[in-house]
Amino acid sequence: MTGARRTPPGRAGRLRLRHSLDVAERGADLLEQKLRILRSEHQRLLRAEQEAARAWRDLLAEAESWLLRGLLLGGEQAVASAAEGIDAAELTVRWATSMGVRHPAAVSLSVPGRPPTAAGPANTALAHAEAACRRAVRAAAEYAAARTAAELVGAEVGSTRHRVRALRRHWIPRLREALGQSDLALEQAEHEDNVRRRWAARRRW
Repeated sequence: MTGARRTPPGRAGRLRLRHSLDVAERGADLLEQKLRILRSEHQRLLRAEQEAARAWRDLLAEAESWLLRGLLLGGEQAVASAAEGIDAAELTVRWATSMGVRHPAAVSLSVPGRPPTAAGPANTALAHAEAACRRAVRAAAEYAAARTAAELVGAEVGSTRHRVRALRRHWIPRLREALGQSDLALEQAEHEDNVRRRWAARRRW
């Protein structure tokens, strides 16, 4: 342990070790508190991710079903014509911070409507497919945000757990050991000093 090896001898060194141990123990306590909060938040985000994934898969299956019906009724040309003139969707992500971790909190999706000059869907199935695709795209954006949030907070859970383990299993025990050795050295030095004083007093008599 580099910090213990560089600690000066005597009471000054013991005070430094005591301070380092106090700081390490307080730091471990705070990190464990942070870890509990992060774990709870991570579990909440995982549940939100699972719900968003189910919603996206259901809506995607619905959109694909309507699109297949439209394709069978009108052919590929009808599908291509139904998509002409519609611009790309615009996505806005709102970010939040949980225990120092920045992650997506919500998404806002703007899906452009069909321009007045564009031809409408050739059949009812394609009209349903268009509406279902809009819902599926929105659900996909929400799922992506939920998954990213869960991954970011999960990574911080792992990092914080590693730091707590390093403190509890390595750094704090080494500081305690160094402090114990310092206490023994001080006791021995005080004992030797007392012996020298007694010998010096006897010699004066």
